[in-house]
Amino acid sequence: MTTWVLLSLLSALLLGTRSNGLGIVAPKVMIVTMFDSEAGAWFNIPEFNLLAQNITIPGFSPLYPDVHCTADGMVCLLITGQAEINAASTLSSLMYSRSFNLTQTYFLVSGIAGVNPKVATIGTVTFAKYAVQVALQYEFDAREIPAQFSTGYFPQGSKAPGQAPGWWDGTEVYEVNDALRQKAIAFAKTAKLYDTSDAQALRKLYSTSPAYAPAAAPPTVLLCDTATSDTYWSGDLLGKMVEDTMRVFTNGSAEYCTTQQEDNATLNALMRAALFHLVDFSRVIVMRSASDFDRPHAGEDAVTSLLGPAPGFGPALLNLRLAGVKVVQGIVSGWNSTFAQGIKPTNYIGDVYGSLGGNPDFGPGSLFGGKPARA
Repeated sequence: MTTWVLLSLLSALLLGTRSNGLGIVAPKVMIVTMFDSEAGAWFNIPEFNLLAQNITIPGFSPLYPDVHCTADGMVCLLITGQAEINAASTLSSLMYSRSFNLTQTYFLVSGIAGVNPKVATIGTVTFAKYAVQVALQYEFDAREIPAQFSTGYFPQGSKAPGQAPGWWDGTEVYEVNDALRQKAIAFAKTAKLYDTSDAQALRKLYSTSPAYAPAAAPPTVLLCDTATSDTYWSGDLLGKMVEDTMRVFTNGSAEYCTTQQEDNATLNALMRAALFHLVDFSRVIVMRSASDFDRPHAGEDAVTSLLGPAPGFGPALLNLRLAGVKVVQGIVSGWNSTFAQGIKPTNYIGDVYGSLGGNPDFGPGSLFGGKPARA
């Protein structure tokens, strides 16, 4: 037997090994968090114990090497690490791990985000239909922006801001199952959200601007869309750029609400695994809670807005769990009657290429004649 064959067999054995020695786990729900505070909101709660099993997965972040599961394996949670590379690497490692059967698993992204004060406020829990990779663009330094440009960012292959991209790399837009999203928000709306006087005081500062009326309102549960960028940006001008980019990339369909650093990477890993029937992309929910505003209120500058106190952080973390628990419980309790067979999408789902089949109404359209890229 050759050395290569021996190494391959050893690798297969290692990938199939569970740290607790138990069999393959087939969760009904996998909660996807990005850093320890987001995960911590789900630990030591009365509804279920996610620390009953800790399963080490090769390829996970050295900081977060385990998937955490209930004793029966019905609900699990992982931590990807922050930003796109960590998210893609961790999700890919999970997809191809031999410790899990994920073919019927619902994936619940559970993370905090910045929020557009034109649409929502801190403490609000949002459910996205579109995730848009807004940083996948050309960029001029602010000191070298052409006089006729409204921003230094413009789509790749285009000549100016506001134009459609000249080419598409495939990860610019993901659309998830809206029928499932509607069920998720119905569950989440039964939660009583948490709030603080400090968060209320910050909201009040936005009340003087009519355009920011949603920012001054109490936190709620909302349907709106999310922007992905590794850059943790802030300010009026970049906020306007993100709004415009999301409209251009989705042919006007997406409503920019939250900004975060991971979701397109997470969705790309899930979609690629779905091509090989390792997961079901129609079972993905993108839930983000608002921890901070993406731009300043009247009389405040962008630096202070970004680097000052963040009274929305605590409510955002807790509300992720309060709303998210309702979603998890709804899926688990309704498994036999509703969720085992899946929720049939009523909209297109997938990437800009139509890789999972169907015809996106954004991007270049299906590159595969409306059929899946791989059977």
